[in-house]
Amino acid sequence: MSSMWLRVRRSARDFLEDCRGIAATEFAVIVPIMLVMFFGVVEFSSGVAVDRKVTLVARTLSDLTSQSISVSDSDLANFFTASNAILTPYSATPTQSTITELHIDKVSLAARVQWSKGSAPRTAGSIVPIPTALAVSDTYVIFSEVSYNYVPTIGYVMAKTGVNLNDVAYTRPRQSTCVIYPTPTSGSLPACPTL
Repeated sequence: MSSMWLRVRRSARDFLEDCRGIAATEFAVIVPIMLVMFFGVVEFSSGVAVDRKVTLVARTLSDLTSQSISVSDSDLANFFTASNAILTPYSATPTQSTITELHIDKVSLAARVQWSKGSAPRTAGSIVPIPTALAVSDTYVIFSEVSYNYVPTIGYVMAKTGVNLNDVAYTRPRQSTCVIYPTPTSGSLPACPTL
């Protein structure tokens, strides 16, 4: 009987001293955590890249529009196409973009919509809140709004339905007091409207 206990004690001691499988055990415990961290960093980096591109799209839309004296529907379509190209290599499909011209009222300094085109055009005459630094009496501002629903490739780390990224940009017209829309087919340009 004592020889049996001696063999059991030796087997237990040998088992505790044997370290051959410890690396495989540690690997099995750490790999899932490392994979989640890796894919999380990849998805977060892609989200930050798309967010930066959304900002560039908003700035490009307002910048291209503000460089014109007047715009037509084809001009605005070209502005949307050019700005959506910024999103490459990401899909431009989930992008919602709108360009609006605002007039700052002389008395109330409220920004009223003169015209608006895009995915979600604003109603003419409606008031849009703007930063107080832009509220200069009887001036015009080109206002662009862009939103993008970023859906991660691997939905286990971020929201599976996606993250809504959005940005706005404000630009003053550069070539004239306002940007006329639509461009008249003949004759001279009308005076800047005030609603």
